[in-house]
Amino acid sequence: MFKRRGVQTWATWLKEQFYPKGGFKRATLYMWHRLRRLPDPPHRIARGVFAGTFVNFPPIFGLQMLGAAGIAWAMRGNVLAAVLMTFLSNPFTTPIIAAVSIQLGYWMLGIPGGVGLNELFDAFAAAGSELWHNALAIFGPGKTHWTGLLQFWNRIYLPYTVGSIIPGIITSLLFYRLTIPTLTAYQALRRRRLAARFAALRKKVAVKEGDDPTGSS
Repeated sequence: MFKRRGVQTWATWLKEQFYPKGGFKRATLYMWHRLRRLPDPPHRIARGVFAGTFVNFPPIFGLQMLGAAGIAWAMRGNVLAAVLMTFLSNPFTTPIIAAVSIQLGYWMLGIPGGVGLNELFDAFAAAGSELWHNALAIFGPGKTHWTGLLQFWNRIYLPYTVGSIIPGIITSLLFYRLTIPTLTAYQALRRRRLAARFAALRKKVAVKEGDDPTGSS
């Protein structure tokens, strides 16, 4: 029942990681559709939106959904809303977030100079390679090397993490503030529509009962 109609190739899967099927507009509309349908008060959904938006900023790649769920749970927010908002992080937004965060982190920590995007990508690739080498060395004859990872921590990861906090909080608060009135208005409109449908249905049933020649009245 839940299988795909056609087999998805690796090339198609990889493409959808960078550009979702139907485009980013459709993906955004779908995310908003899911958010507004959540059966929770607007303030709880907004807390989830805050949590899910914030985790897109620190460099916790691969742990964003878990982090968003944990923060939302601690804030008593909607966990599903938090998980949905992690999809704001994509190959187009992440480089922008990284560039802004690391430059801000350099300024906050008083580190001279800066890091370009190409150097940033190369540094993450080198750190990943060294981590993999060290993991294999633990169970093999190779030797572990931590010098490169220490430099990566001081030059890239620490400034990135520190610099991501302020833009993360500002953006999350903005989304939080926008979510509450928007969802409040939508839920009120939906209640009015449901009430109107229910009233129309009751009226229709009353008319049918009145036209029934065997009615009990």
